[in-house]
Amino acid sequence: MKHPVQVTGDHTGIAFPVSYAMLEEGGVAMLTALFRQMGAISSENAVVEIVHWKEFFGGGMGRKIAFDVAYARKEDVPTRLFAKFTREFGDPLRELFSPVMDPEVRFALLSRRPGFPLRVPRCMFGDYNAEFKTGLLITERIPYGSEGIEPALEKCVDYELADPLPYYEAQTRAIAALAAYHRAGHFGDEIDREFPFNPFEESLLKVIPYDAEELASKLARLKEFAARAPQLLPDGLADPDFLDDFSRGAREVLAKERAIWRHLYGRRDAIALVHWNMNPDNGWFWRDENGVMQSGQLDWGGVAQANIAQSYYGMTCAGEADFLARHDADLQALLLSEYARLGGPQLDAAAFDQDVKLAIAVLGTAWMLDAPALLEAELPDYGRLSDRTDPRLRALFLPRAQLQLLNVFLSEWRRKKIGEAVGSLAD
Repeated sequence: MKHPVQVTGDHTGIAFPVSYAMLEEGGVAMLTALFRQMGAISSENAVVEIVHWKEFFGGGMGRKIAFDVAYARKEDVPTRLFAKFTREFGDPLRELFSPVMDPEVRFALLSRRPGFPLRVPRCMFGDYNAEFKTGLLITERIPYGSEGIEPALEKCVDYELADPLPYYEAQTRAIAALAAYHRAGHFGDEIDREFPFNPFEESLLKVIPYDAEELASKLARLKEFAARAPQLLPDGLADPDFLDDFSRGAREVLAKERAIWRHLYGRRDAIALVHWNMNPDNGWFWRDENGVMQSGQLDWGGVAQANIAQSYYGMTCAGEADFLARHDADLQALLLSEYARLGGPQLDAAAFDQDVKLAIAVLGTAWMLDAPALLEAELPDYGRLSDRTDPRLRALFLPRAQLQLLNVFLSEWRRKKIGEAVGSLAD
């Protein structure tokens, strides 16, 4: 099958290359044309040199490039840039991953409007073609570890931070700022147009990607995992009685999934534009002139209208369990106070905490139970690991991350009595 070398973007009408090779071949002329048509540089300006060009490896999307450019004229535009494509034609994961770039592109275009409430990488070009499932996004590149920007954080290793709290407070304020800006009406009708929300849409009511039989298999494997390596589920999370109680609750979550989503989506004052994964590894951080930690946000593939509680869990789901036990209530209070202060509705604290419990229940059940299988696939002798900080596990991103996500899910289930919250919800 012959594939196009360029496509026309659905959102801007601009033609753009479909691959790394095409952009590299197009060089300064192609970058100039894309940036001018986007309005990222003036019509009199041009990219005159690519100073640095290096492929960047990481993440689930397609090929990525870190590159630096020089312009003909001095304008307030970034010279350090980052580009990413959807996966290339023929890639077996193209169908799965490519559509995720469409909302990310729409959000990048939205972020170019004056007064946007968050710091995000400046968008130089972005578009997506749904017919060919092809996208390209070019943004400012963040100078981690220099110019006052802190080094990049890694997911699921908060135990290496001296004090995680300022990072989570900054992220909490960011969740509130975006949500409140939306609910205060500053986007006009653009959010409903670009990120429509239909609480009756089947894809929003059925997120758990397996049936009762498959859930039973995952729960059985979890118990086997706990018996073989209790050191990887610390603080009593490997206790058989707890896991039996959790398993009963997880089965109830599956049975009540639609009721849970109807409850979350029915809380209209809590529905706003959110980033579903604002864990600190998806941000960058600096301290302002008063020493207060501030943050900018990356990786907007799942941006949508949703209950703010979903974004809050996405922020906290990879933290440390003892940290959450100490700071959950204060972070929730900060989120609600900032949301109201910046123009959003006033939310009841107890009702919001109930939303958080239900969001943890359904999202954790959907995505956190595959950790035993993922860990065994990469470390068949996982029973010999000392604990989750073992250097062999620390070096492997996916099993390390999934294990910690599972630990947080189970710990929060127990601490917040999530099973009771699910049980009290009518079908």
